[in-house]
Amino acid sequence: MRHYAVLRLLLAGFFLYFAWPFIPYAATGIEKIFWGCWIGLFLLVVGGNLATLLQMTNPPVMEQEYEKERESYNL
Repeated sequence: MRHYAVLRLLLAGFFLYFAWPFIPYAATGIEKIFWGCWIGLFLLVVGGNLATLLQMTNPPVMEQEYEKERESYNL
């Protein structure tokens, strides 16, 4: 289900769109640490979803499709 990876990338881009104007105004050390961690987390999210989208890794277990097998109860 590749559309979940695309949706997560769009959501991450949406968050970056709103956060980007505030990043240059970081003045204190704690603000710079916060924005550094935030951008690091953003890059991890984007990288993980790009890897799933490009089929470099398996999708999460929740999103893996499986073939439904007919269950028979032979007694």
